[in-house]
Amino acid sequence: MLITETILAAFASLRANKTRALLTMLGIVIGIGAVITIVAMGNGAKNAVADRLARLGTTVLQIDAQRAQQGGIGTGGTVRMTSKDADTVAERSPHVVAVNYTQDRQQQIEWRHHNASVQITGTVPNFLAVRDFKLQAGRMFTDEENHSFRRVAVLGGDVPALMGPDSLLSLVGEDIKIKGRTFTVIGQLVRKGTVGFGDGDEQILIPFQTSRTQIYGDNKVDDMWARVTSEDDIPIAMGEIAVAMRRAHKLRAGRPDDFRIRNQADILVTLGETTQSFTLLLAGVAAVSLLVGGVGIMNIMLVSVTERTREIGVRKALGATRRMILLQFMIEALTLCILGGAVGVTMGVLAAWSVTKYVGWHASVDVQVVALALGVAGATGLLFGVWPARRAAALDPIEALRHE
Repeated sequence: MLITETILAAFASLRANKTRALLTMLGIVIGIGAVITIVAMGNGAKNAVADRLARLGTTVLQIDAQRAQQGGIGTGGTVRMTSKDADTVAERSPHVVAVNYTQDRQQQIEWRHHNASVQITGTVPNFLAVRDFKLQAGRMFTDEENHSFRRVAVLGGDVPALMGPDSLLSLVGEDIKIKGRTFTVIGQLVRKGTVGFGDGDEQILIPFQTSRTQIYGDNKVDDMWARVTSEDDIPIAMGEIAVAMRRAHKLRAGRPDDFRIRNQADILVTLGETTQSFTLLLAGVAAVSLLVGGVGIMNIMLVSVTERTREIGVRKALGATRRMILLQFMIEALTLCILGGAVGVTMGVLAAWSVTKYVGWHASVDVQVVALALGVAGATGLLFGVWPARRAAALDPIEALRHE
């Protein structure tokens, strides 16, 4: 019964000073709300990275040429890769399922009275299988069309939007002009989003043989893409590709590689780790406001002890024990922090929802983080309420009754 009366006395004291209680909770509300929102945005960023990784495929390696260097000094001119390099990699790499190669540059395209600058990618028919793209409409060109230098094109998912509102339905079957030459659109890719090392949606695929003879005028390969049998086989495949490329380029032992093999999964994982580091940093900054809020609660509770000295003396004279006085002030501090934490969580969840709906950033609220935030709010109340409560409990009843 006495405990019940103590709890009721604590709540009565808070109701008697509503404005001060609300202002005291403000620091906790802001701190918890900021932590929930920032962590939710960080989770959204990590989920976006995971989604990109899933769309990209974790078993795709990119091989591109680079200027060979030794001791930081270039040892030769720019190395050229050709389709023969891709054939060598495919033949001498048992853990590579397929190899795709491309040559690409920005070109002006025309359709009716519209024009745009788009990346024109000369490639081979296994582009879809190796790069994990899907067709939305039409079809991919064939090996026969590639070797017969046919002028056919497959549009990336964002290309129709670049050509104006008239093109949003479909351009399949239409003729477009690339570098003054007419190409027939035979397919359109499903939008994939920016993944890996470039935007795969703002490009137009054309047969490699057509590209090298009619658009770019050379057989240079800008990039090769190798799909590996499994994630576990990636290190082995990278070794096989390195040996095959060195053999194709006739590099002697001791000479540095004139090519680079990049694991896109590693880059996206690094991006995810960087995002997580920034999230933790920002969450730490937001958590400082919890500390400030805790100090504010301690300050207000100390003021409350001073203001209610006479009240404490009366309660002790009527039989209240030191333990009950301590409990009353601890309950007041805990109530302020837990209520502030609950309001902060609500604000944080609403802020995350608003960011998702109006900004387009897919913030994801974690239930564990919400529970942790409420726990931290309660711990803040305990931590910063102990001193004022002990000070109130330690007051001498005679001296307290004499206090004006």
